[in-house]
Amino acid sequence: MIVVTGGAGFIGSNIVAELQENGCAEIVVVDRLGKGMKWRNLAKRQISAIVPPEDMWFYLQQHVEEIELIIHMGAVSSTTEQDADLIIRTNFTLTMDIWRFCVKYRKRLIYASSAATYGAGEKGFDDNSSLAHLNALRPLNAYGWSKALVDRAIAREREASHAMPPQCVGLKFFNVYGPNEYHKGGQQSVIAHSYPKAAADCDIELFKSYKDGVADGDQRRDFVWVGDVVSVVLWLKEHSEVSGLFNVGTGCARTFNDLARAVWKALGRSPKIIYKEMPEGLRPNYQYFTEAKLDRLRAAGYDKPMTALEDGVAEYINNYLSSKDIYR
Repeated sequence: MIVVTGGAGFIGSNIVAELQENGCAEIVVVDRLGKGMKWRNLAKRQISAIVPPEDMWFYLQQHVEEIELIIHMGAVSSTTEQDADLIIRTNFTLTMDIWRFCVKYRKRLIYASSAATYGAGEKGFDDNSSLAHLNALRPLNAYGWSKALVDRAIAREREASHAMPPQCVGLKFFNVYGPNEYHKGGQQSVIAHSYPKAAADCDIELFKSYKDGVADGDQRRDFVWVGDVVSVVLWLKEHSEVSGLFNVGTGCARTFNDLARAVWKALGRSPKIIYKEMPEGLRPNYQYFTEAKLDRLRAAGYDKPMTALEDGVAEYINNYLSSKDIYR
C-alpha cells in the first residue's frame, strides 16, 4: 500500500496517476475534495480509499502493516497565505508527525519541500542538506519558512544520529506546471493563466520588473514539467536505498518572456505580450531568479533528461488545455 497525502491536489494527483499506470494496485489518497471540481483530478483513477485528513491517523494505525511508503504532498501551498498558524500546523507540525510515524513503524517517506526555502537566492540554490547550510537560508514568506523548518528539523535528527525512516527524501520543487492544477485559482502556473487569453488571441500579461538590470518579463525561474517531478518520485520509489534532500527542477532558468513565447508557439501564432504593474504587496518578496542545482540528484543515480520548456508547454497545451478533457 502507498499512501499519498494531498493526493487529489496538483502534484499528488499526477503521482497517483503514474503509480496506477505503473501497476500499483493499493493507492490510498489523504485529502479533502471540497465543493469544487478537485474530484476530477482523481476521476480516472482506481483508488483503494480516499481518507479525509481528520481521519488519517486512525486509518494509518488500522493499516500500519500494509503501508510500504508515504508520499507526503499535502500542504497549504499558497505563497500568499497570511494565516501563519494554519501554515505551521499543516506544513510543519503535521509533516513532523508523519515523519515520527515513519520512524516508529519503519515506513519509507518522500515529502514535498520547496524552492521557496531558498528565499531570494542569496545563498544560491544548492540542495546541501547540512544543518548549517539550511539554517543560513532566509525564506521570503511563511510558506517557504514552514518548509524550511521541516528540512532543518530532519537535518537535526540526522546529524544527532537519531533514528530515521528507512528511506527519507525531501524534494525541493521549483516552478511546477502541468495538468490538474486548475483548482489552485490564483496559484496556477502562468501557463494555465495565459492559455485562455492566447487562445482568444488576446495579449498575455506579465509583471513588470522592479529590479535594475532586469527587463520587464525577463525575471527568470526554473519552470519544471510535472511529468518530470513525477518521474523523480517514481524513481525514488524504486530506489529505497536513496535518501536525502534534492532539488527538482530543470537546472536551466528561463524568462517569463520565454514562457509566454512558448505558449504562442504551441498555438502557432505570433507573440502578443504586455506588461502590467506588480501588486505592491508582492514586490518586496518577489523572486527574480531561481535555478535548481541538480548535481546531488544526478549523483544519486537519476539520469533521465528534464523536459525543455517549449516541449513541456506544447504538451500541456496540445494534450490538456486545448482538449475537451483537460484532466490527467
